Amino acid sequence: MFDYDAERLRELITELTRANINDDAWNWLSDKFLVLDTMAINSAFAMMPRKTGKSPVQVTESQNIEIESIKPGFTLKVWTADRLARLCLLLHIDTSEKGKYLKTIDNLFLAAEIQELVALYSSISLFAWPEDWKMRCAEGIRSNIGLVLESIMYHNPYPAKYLDEKAWNQLVLKAFFTDKDLNKIAGIDERANAELATTLQDYAHERWAANRSINPHLWRLTTKFIDEKLLIDLKRLFENGNLRDRQAAALTVYYSDLEPAKLLLNHYPELLKAIENKELNWSNLTPEA
Repeated sequence: MFDYDAERLRELITELTRANINDDAWNWLSDKFLVLDTMAINSAFAMMPRKTGKSPVQVTESQNIEIESIKPGFTLKVWTADRLARLCLLLHIDTSEKGKYLKTIDNLFLAAEIQELVALYSSISLFAWPEDWKMRCAEGIRSNIGLVLESIMYHNPYPAKYLDEKAWNQLVLKAFFTDKDLNKIAGIDERANAELATTLQDYAHERWAANRSINPHLWRLTTKFIDEKLLIDLKRLFENGNLRDRQAAALTVYYSDLEPAKLLLNHYPELLKAIENKELNWSNLTPEA
């Protein structure tokens, strides 16, 4: 039913919610935990911001560590009180009848406005029967609403764990098309695959042909799939790219298993030294000019 210790996390989320909203809001919310009527749950979900406010959630480092230990990759950092309270409500929905549970949450998606969708998608990894939410997650990736996309992509362990390769690749491509921060996407390196590497290389060539810039993080997803054609592209980055491009090329070949690729770094000892000294990684490329 759950792929984590649901009882402990529900207790922890409940404690945090109680600590982050006032007494009136808590009394109102806790009364909803025993509600079984779908319409009443929908109404409470929609009313949440008016009851709880939207203050940033206060979470201690020890609480963050415990959350991470229960559900790796999940975090409440940058959440607001209304989103936390919505999650708390979701975690108290009765799961004894699978069909009713799935329908109750699915109805929330169907009626949701933007912030409600953000709460739902950022909580999706905590839903019961996780396998049953793959289609809903894949549908969310097709959204053109930035906040919704970020709730699916950023600090969300669900996509990397449950999406098939096709849906995962669509997520990554959408991240590039919409200029999202790849460092915030859980599993971005672990889910790299040959088909995605080929697609991204073609995308890079299209950008070059149109004299448009390329997000250097694109190359990190080709590291394990470098062939002669990709090697030519990496040489181009070293020889004609800016510092940010050269840093990306250096990281790509450094972590490659292909010896001819790794040998390229012999011509750029300063980049090799920076990587070996842990001064250069994918999280700290030189900012764009």
